[in-house]
Amino acid sequence: MANQAKVLSVSEADMQVLAAQARAKSSPAKIVERARIVMLAAEGLPAEEIAKRVGCSRPTVVGWRQRYEQGGLEALVDAPRAGAPPSIPERVRTKILSETLKAPPRRMGISHWSSRLLARHIGGISHMTVARVWRQWGVQPWRAESFRFSTDPELVAKVEDVVGLYLHPPEGAVVLCVDEKSQIQALERAAPILPLRPRLAERQSHDYFRHGTATLFAALEVATGRVTDACCEKHRAEEFLSFLRLVARTYPRRELHIVLDNYSTHKHRDVNEWLARHPRIHLHFTPTHASWMNLVEVFFSIITRQAIRRGSFRSVKDLVGAIGRYIEGWNDRCEPFIWTKSADDILAKANRQTGSVTSH
Repeated sequence: MANQAKVLSVSEADMQVLAAQARAKSSPAKIVERARIVMLAAEGLPAEEIAKRVGCSRPTVVGWRQRYEQGGLEALVDAPRAGAPPSIPERVRTKILSETLKAPPRRMGISHWSSRLLARHIGGISHMTVARVWRQWGVQPWRAESFRFSTDPELVAKVEDVVGLYLHPPEGAVVLCVDEKSQIQALERAAPILPLRPRLAERQSHDYFRHGTATLFAALEVATGRVTDACCEKHRAEEFLSFLRLVARTYPRRELHIVLDNYSTHKHRDVNEWLARHPRIHLHFTPTHASWMNLVEVFFSIITRQAIRRGSFRSVKDLVGAIGRYIEGWNDRCEPFIWTKSADDILAKANRQTGSVTSH
């Protein structure tokens, strides 16, 4: 049996740091190795035993033990290296960035640069040089993002109204987010779906058969996340009014505040006449082009990813059944979505522009 080695003196504070480094999944392998060496040396284990446990050589154990004795935790970190001089001259980097930030010449007929096209346009450099400069400066010509400013004249009032319902709901009232997800296609894959296997993702045929569409009406209760739903063939004012009646029966004798978007069926004459006869129900409209403020849109995104997009349905009836099963399970495990942004935060970031009005 190996003799007991000299115990390495490690302070309690250093031991806590070393333990955290050894546990962290984000720690580089070399840092984990060094931390374990020092921690085991602090237990008095000999170098041979430490090397066996850590999976390194005895000289490695001896070396890092000595490094810690001489310099503490700082000595376990590699000193920065000077490195090789930049391989891309400054004038080349400047040229690449300058050309990237300009629109390509009209004669080329392209909307944005690729690394190969830009390298050919500049001349004398490789597309890898262009790619390295792009990575260094975080330039991504292949990406594009869209934005749209709301031109609603009641923008401020509507934002404050909807956010107020989320953050400070009326006492004793129920706040619901209502919308319809239309044109959900009942797609049947042309071949059976191949199930998930070790090292193989689930696979499905690109070809499919269409069997019709359905519209999902949903009302998300903000306080609990619970969903009331109905599936219809169409999404006219008639179907929307029928769904409102369902919501009213689901929450009897309760004051209801319903958040919804500006779709024309939501403001139909028949809907307004019915609301006049049911004063306990109040509609709150999001600003135009701001349906993202309706929390039921989050639920629509989730059900699409988890139940619809990867499904195979032989009929609309199968599709509606799958939606119903998902919502039943959702209501068993649901939790509320927590709104955190204030109206002032939203309006400050929206930065509404007077020149954003379109002419169509």
